[in-house]
Amino acid sequence: MKTKYLISLSFIICSLSLSPVRAQIGAPYIHDPSTLAECDGKWYTFGTGGGGIISDDGWSWHSGAERPGGGAAPDVMKIGDRYLCIYGATGGGLGGGHNGRILTMWNKTLDPKSPNFKWTTAVEVCASDGMEDQDAIDPCLLLDPTTGRLWATYGTYFGTIRIIELDPKTGFRVKGNKEKDIAIDCEATDLIYRDGWYYLLGTHGTCCDGVNSTYNIVVGRSKNVEGPYLDNVGRDMFHGGGRMVVNAGDRKTGAGHFGRTIIDEGVEIASFHWEADFDLSGRSVLAVRPLLWRNGWPVAGEHFKGGTFAIESERRGYSLEIAVDFQRMQQERQGWFNRQQMQQPVKPIPTQTLEEVIGSWPKDNIAVRCSDYMFRPHQHWSVTPVDEAGGYLSNPYFKITIAGTDRALTATANKELITLPAYTGGDEQLWRIEQLTDGTFRIMPKRIPGEEGINTRYCIYSASDSTPTLAEYDFQSDNSKWNFRISK
Repeated sequence: MKTKYLISLSFIICSLSLSPVRAQIGAPYIHDPSTLAECDGKWYTFGTGGGGIISDDGWSWHSGAERPGGGAAPDVMKIGDRYLCIYGATGGGLGGGHNGRILTMWNKTLDPKSPNFKWTTAVEVCASDGMEDQDAIDPCLLLDPTTGRLWATYGTYFGTIRIIELDPKTGFRVKGNKEKDIAIDCEATDLIYRDGWYYLLGTHGTCCDGVNSTYNIVVGRSKNVEGPYLDNVGRDMFHGGGRMVVNAGDRKTGAGHFGRTIIDEGVEIASFHWEADFDLSGRSVLAVRPLLWRNGWPVAGEHFKGGTFAIESERRGYSLEIAVDFQRMQQERQGWFNRQQMQQPVKPIPTQTLEEVIGSWPKDNIAVRCSDYMFRPHQHWSVTPVDEAGGYLSNPYFKITIAGTDRALTATANKELITLPAYTGGDEQLWRIEQLTDGTFRIMPKRIPGEEGINTRYCIYSASDSTPTLAEYDFQSDNSKWNFRISK
């Protein structure tokens, strides 16, 4: 791949020589995961067959979540101070054919070790009799932030996708509510709301066939929660429409069972499963990816993989660099005044190398600033995942060093940036890099010296065109946003 490409607002473009694709670590094995739910600082998701997995940091997952009732494709949501779980008891051709039942139950906590952990008796909210053109399975939940009303969708390829209304206080079906058909040709739906639009995400294609599964996630949107849901070219999902959100890639196939998690303003996560991860024996695994919004449509972003970059401020486009003297390069002048240049052979000019300039750099700490990008060694940063340092939803922490050296970007106690001569592994040298919904990135130190706890507040901030610092993250300000330009 060529050098000096600016990463697009939709996807991270990495050269073939960069580190392998990264994914959740530990034991992220699950099928049909629920939307991620946070409880007492831990993340939970539940799957088909009962149970689920837990993460202390959002990056490393292990078994241990508990959900009774078995069945298929649960979803979970916190409403007030309780958690509501909805799941399909049968259906989908599982045992009882297409006789499906959708049930709900509550718990005060998701932590099975808590004394308050106890699921209520499950209550049926809808069913299919196996004879009609519908299968009650694969439910999801949406608590409408504009009205406070609670909705559920459910269904499979065997017939229609339906929507019903539930009581957010009880989890029961609203008395007298009539189900409505809103889509076909998909299953494992999810409802979300954003900026005046309701989005219906459905899983299209074939499942349960390992590396041959063709599952992919599509979407339509509507101004009315009950539809109609149209895709980007106006096709109704009730007639097979749907715009692609995520399909196979990175040696993983079968994207299904979408969930959306909002971490912060402008920081959103898409969760789903891969039917098969080629690098993990073709097992079904949890996927957690940044969620981008492009022209009003959701798009699953890519894992940030690290590499060698220029780090450029969205504020003006100036590049992050260490504050050393600019080293001029020698060149035989080729201006307009050289009338013979067209008859002379072309002589490529070598790029300035680290060896040519590093001897003039200070040996101790060096400050950080921003300036015009000139593809010079003091502007090239190696961004490297540090697997042993833990992580957060979507990625591990990274170290950021001047390429070819061990000189490390470091957060200071007075919320400034410097580079130390060597990477020590301290939390002030570990960086959380998250792609935002508009495609730019925020970069945050894991900890700030003297501050308690993991930092989720301060990011690298362009205080002026040439002055980077640490300040409170503000999605509405380009000062908080950065782009990565591949550079060698």
